[in-house]
Amino acid sequence: MGCQVSRLGPCFGQSQFKASLIEFPESEKEESKESTTPRMGTFREFTFEQLRNATSCFAVENIVSEHGEKAPNVVYKGKLEDQRRVAVKRFNKNAWPDATQFAEEARMVGELRNDRLANLLGCCCQDDERLLVAEYMPNETLAKHLFHWDSKPMKWAMRLRVVLHIAQALEYCTNKGRALYHDLNAYRILFDEDGNPRLSSFGLMKNSRDGKSYSTNLAFTPPEYLRTGRVTPESVIYSFGTLLLDLLSGKHIPPSHALDLIRDRNIQMLVDSCLKGQFSSDDGTELVRLASRCLQYEARERPNTKALIASLIPLQKDVEVPSHLLMGIPHRASLFPLSPLGEACSRNDITAILEILEDLGYKDDEGVINELSFQMWTDQMKETLSLRKVGDAAFTQKDFATAIQSYTQFTDAGTMVSPTVFARRSLCYLMTDMNQEALNDAMQAQVVSPVWHVASYLQAAALLALGKENESRLALKEGADLEARRTTASDEKN
Repeated sequence: MGCQVSRLGPCFGQSQFKASLIEFPESEKEESKESTTPRMGTFREFTFEQLRNATSCFAVENIVSEHGEKAPNVVYKGKLEDQRRVAVKRFNKNAWPDATQFAEEARMVGELRNDRLANLLGCCCQDDERLLVAEYMPNETLAKHLFHWDSKPMKWAMRLRVVLHIAQALEYCTNKGRALYHDLNAYRILFDEDGNPRLSSFGLMKNSRDGKSYSTNLAFTPPEYLRTGRVTPESVIYSFGTLLLDLLSGKHIPPSHALDLIRDRNIQMLVDSCLKGQFSSDDGTELVRLASRCLQYEARERPNTKALIASLIPLQKDVEVPSHLLMGIPHRASLFPLSPLGEACSRNDITAILEILEDLGYKDDEGVINELSFQMWTDQMKETLSLRKVGDAAFTQKDFATAIQSYTQFTDAGTMVSPTVFARRSLCYLMTDMNQEALNDAMQAQVVSPVWHVASYLQAAALLALGKENESRLALKEGADLEARRTTASDEKN
């Protein structure tokens, strides 16, 4: 049937996190500064139920590929009780048999806090479950933008910014005693809301039982790892060299082939043709030289992270241009198209929201009702449906107090789970200035139905009423995206 939300009790209590948006300086400095903002809070342990609720019961719709993880470990996007969006990595049950070891390792990684990382916020090691919680990066991976771009290839200036930011991330981790990074590649580099590149913190965890430090493609594996099976700081530099090749060529080119081209002075064959005219031959030569140094067979001949940064800073271009402009990513402050429902929620115009939803109708509870139809003859089910009918009648008559009472009895019964009931009770709460309760119900509606745009829109209205404008804008954007997908799918079906 899905997640029995009504039986779980209050899922969305107060949190120690303060949801806020991330600001970055646009000018580059020699080294990345450690984040001192309170937005991330301290590392914490989550319960499995909290993360189940955050991911809508680990709904398939919330699986994300943009955090660079592959089966058997799965990454889900989620939303905490304070509206903060997170990435939740759920390990295979055999990955970390020792719960204490997992918790200690996660806590050490979680002590790192830097604006060049997609930071680790917490973990869960309840029973056999092993999960990590990190900052969610909404703008996909370097691999997506570099290898699978849809409209325009990544600009040269942005490619240079990526490698500098990642070098700074590695230098920060090295200074904090975490010099080892497992399987550094284009899938481990993520882009935040502002289009700035971040290094996934998941790669800082020590190798678990069911994984390997490097992918199975031996052509991209550091030679010393092939000999010893051990990751060293120099191995990370070798992988950084493969990233430089990726950014130069726009392809995932084997280092051996690239080095052959470089030795034959056939550098033009190595450089992405889409970059023609965007950089000088001197800059291209310098980046090729740096890649060659990183890919030296002898580990001791490779540069360290500090040397990487010193080499990359002089190459930076358009340093005052925000990353989202270089990337062509719509900025969070820019306007995005809203439907009449979204527009009403953006103004917290509850009367208009009611009118629009009455015209459009709500999501049918077809999945729940169909699964429970065989129980319809029971007295308990009849009583539960009666409570809902009373609530619906009161809601239609705008008797919101009676509607709240009836809907609460319906949800407390625990026999059925209805996103529509949560949405209608959320509206009732909004009409009676019970804004936090309205937010909780809108979130519960999304737990039951993760892709329902109405739930996100109602969250936006409640957040605006609570004075959380930034969070409201994010919820509006999410609602608009979900509604657009729904419309596209409907058009294709017709």
